Amino acid sequence: MNNRSPILVTGTHRSGTTWVGKILAADADTAYISEPLNVLHRPGVFRAPVKHWYTYITEENENEYLPAFHELLNFQYHTLLELKSLRSVKDFLRMGRDFRIFFDGSMKGQRALIKDPFAVFSIVWFARRLGCEIVVTVRHPAAFASSLKRLGWNYDFRNLLDQPLLMRDLLENDRREMESILPDDIVGQAALLWKYIHRFVHSTRSLFPRFNIIRHEDLSRDPIPGFQALYASLNLDFTERVRQTILNSSNSENPAKLAKNKTHSIKLDSRASLDNWKKILTPDEVTRVRKMTEGVSEHFYSDDEWN
Repeated sequence: MNNRSPILVTGTHRSGTTWVGKILAADADTAYISEPLNVLHRPGVFRAPVKHWYTYITEENENEYLPAFHELLNFQYHTLLELKSLRSVKDFLRMGRDFRIFFDGSMKGQRALIKDPFAVFSIVWFARRLGCEIVVTVRHPAAFASSLKRLGWNYDFRNLLDQPLLMRDLLENDRREMESILPDDIVGQAALLWKYIHRFVHSTRSLFPRFNIIRHEDLSRDPIPGFQALYASLNLDFTERVRQTILNSSNSENPAKLAKNKTHSIKLDSRASLDNWKKILTPDEVTRVRKMTEGVSEHFYSDDEWN
């Protein structure tokens, strides 16, 4: 592996992990690797199968993942596996992009930067076993719920319930709550998922003070100093190119809301987008999300930030 720690950017999906990851990857010495723990990941990038959204990795099940992550961090691209999986021109073009990232990472000795929201329950393992520097993005629970509502993205809690180690270690007391949520209740699902993830993230603060836990809203309001501090924490080089990348991604000329077919774009008017959730969720839905995340959300957001 590189003699510098790899970086993992994680959090819930729809919490700004792509934006943060791409801005950190504006340092020319990093190699941006996207979502190896996505159930639909490309086998050329990561050869291990992934069965669940938000996979939990510990030393007890690491044999399924550790060799593949060592290969990824050494920029070993699995060309044959990828060729066998190609089904479209889009797949072929993605293969070219990923091969180039791995080739450049290897030849230039770059620092691996993994962007993967689905790694959030595994951050302790990534830190201890892979030596990763951890960045966790946090987004207001109402904003998270509104984003999923707008996109029509539900979440099947079988992905958590079917992971015995995760349930045993973190979520057994929540089993009934997960089993009772309705399959079409997107707002309720979002609130529960936010609560479980951020309860765990908060629990790591005292044991792992070096974890960078950053609020999406703080970066959105004042991105330059926010990213400067993050760059310094990760020992990255904050250049003029980085500054321009931040400005281009967050300035007021960008849309305040992304089109549904551009969910991974990072060009957004970061300040104007902060209040979108107030227009998407009804007052009753906001109240419900607040009640369902009670006991956790106050560790991240004040009463005033619900208005």
